[in-house]
Amino acid sequence: MTKRKAMIAPLLATTVFSASVVVAQVNSDSEADLDPADWTEKETGIPVTDKLTIEKCGTCHAPDDKGNLSRISWIRATPEGWSQAIKRMVKLNGLSISPQEARGVVKYLGTWHGLSPEEAKPVMYLTERRILDETIIPNEAVQHGCASCHAFAQPMSSRRSRREWGLLQNLHKALYSQADFQMSQPAEGHPEPEDSAEKPITRGEVALDWLSKEANLHSKTWTDWRPRIRAPKLAGTWVLSGKLRGQGRFVGEMTIAPAGNDFTTTTTLRSLETGQTMTRSGKGLVYAGYSWRGTSNGGTQPARPDAMTGTLRETMWFAPDQSSAEGRWYWGDYHEFGLDMTMTRVTGGPVLAAVAPLGVKTGAKATQLHIYGASLPADLSADDLDFGGGVTVRKVSVLSPSEAVATVDVSPDAIVGLHDVALNGTVLPKALPVYGTVDYMKVTPETALAHLGGIKYGKGYEQFEATAWSKGPDGKTGTDDDFPIMPVDVDWEMKEFPTVTYDNDIKYVGTLDASGFFTPNVEGPNPERRFSRNNYGEVWIVATAKTLKDKDGKPMSAQAYLVTTVPAYKRWDQPEVSQ
Repeated sequence: MTKRKAMIAPLLATTVFSASVVVAQVNSDSEADLDPADWTEKETGIPVTDKLTIEKCGTCHAPDDKGNLSRISWIRATPEGWSQAIKRMVKLNGLSISPQEARGVVKYLGTWHGLSPEEAKPVMYLTERRILDETIIPNEAVQHGCASCHAFAQPMSSRRSRREWGLLQNLHKALYSQADFQMSQPAEGHPEPEDSAEKPITRGEVALDWLSKEANLHSKTWTDWRPRIRAPKLAGTWVLSGKLRGQGRFVGEMTIAPAGNDFTTTTTLRSLETGQTMTRSGKGLVYAGYSWRGTSNGGTQPARPDAMTGTLRETMWFAPDQSSAEGRWYWGDYHEFGLDMTMTRVTGGPVLAAVAPLGVKTGAKATQLHIYGASLPADLSADDLDFGGGVTVRKVSVLSPSEAVATVDVSPDAIVGLHDVALNGTVLPKALPVYGTVDYMKVTPETALAHLGGIKYGKGYEQFEATAWSKGPDGKTGTDDDFPIMPVDVDWEMKEFPTVTYDNDIKYVGTLDASGFFTPNVEGPNPERRFSRNNYGEVWIVATAKTLKDKDGKPMSAQAYLVTTVPAYKRWDQPEVSQ
């Protein structure tokens, strides 16, 4: 499967519908000979029933006798997709709509013309502002035709009829010359026609066929989800578990209270590394019964860029039964800082959130494991806990309803891998790594991007972390059964990534502190560099373990690749409607 780096603030975002809003539909026996604008819409539309949406959109998007609005009824999209569409209509078509009205339209369309939970979850990384290697691109032709300028999660955050996918391609060709070129190229993996008079299959054609089948307007998951959509009932207490690269793990509680159709939140977080606690207050709303968008604030000015005391944006995916959630709370000019969070509703019975410390070695005796959660019974006994094969619980001490300590022995022949932690019928999956040896280290992220700044533009930082890994039961490195064990205390340094002989990047790109936190240099030409180049460059980030040794008795080490580049001089969600 082809992978590509997905920048989650894409430079060229696909859009929900074009500036052309009412398109005549004509009958044709062969769509191949016609422009998509002249295709007959053959698929059943999704009627628009919201009065506000009909009022604000129905003037241009013509209604039919079935309650459909042209274009809109043949598209489903995420809340962010519909929000982009409204911005487009305001900027290009003169739509008059207040922020409150726009919010109402987005809430309706994001719910009743949105995605099912199963469709949304694989592309949540787009709204969570993650930078990662995409694994959902089906082939090289689609990659070059759709994902050369933006993340493939962008189009996959919508579902459309075949005609609408064709019209979206038209829009790209009209607005972006590069898109026209990319889509018109011969498709990779398809043979050249034997007859020179025949046209080869293009990337655009391959992409249209794939999207029409795999991202069609009417999917089984959407058909199944529509009758299940219900108002979110989230009030109550939720147990939190989170991790922030470079700062370790956190546990805590969130209290959610109704506020009209939305919610207010009060959150307490505790660091498992330092014991420090913090309180946050915020608000949020839910689209489609499962998609949370919120903000929260710690009440104090952050002392450093990665401090969690400022404003965080919360993007969460709630399970359809509204009993749990997962997502990311992020901040930073480039959204580079973020907590990976899980939430579990407290309903009266025990809840398990985390176990610390991570990683227990086979053969270990009398190891104390702290169990964090909620409603832990005061009479909790050793027989109530189960850490899987080869791990024996000797005794348990309950410190509070949210914390207990279990003393365990690990057999020398205990099963190596990620063990579940079970308290009778309550299970925390894959929470306890059991390992025989530390086989290697990894530095995360393995490839990273930072942005110069600090004079006129904000800096884009990066935080690195070193983790010990086991090669798993198969004894082979780099296979699916490898698993992370625990963070590693390391010494950090930068080394030159040799591109040209004279660049000396480690002198100019920025600084790396003892915690693996990279601060980029300032932007702009540097007269000290050859050709007065900016302080951009490429370096290796090298971690050397302070205590861990490899099989040769040398300190374990690992490295990551870092590119420090110029600021994003222009920031937008859609270039044609950007401020």
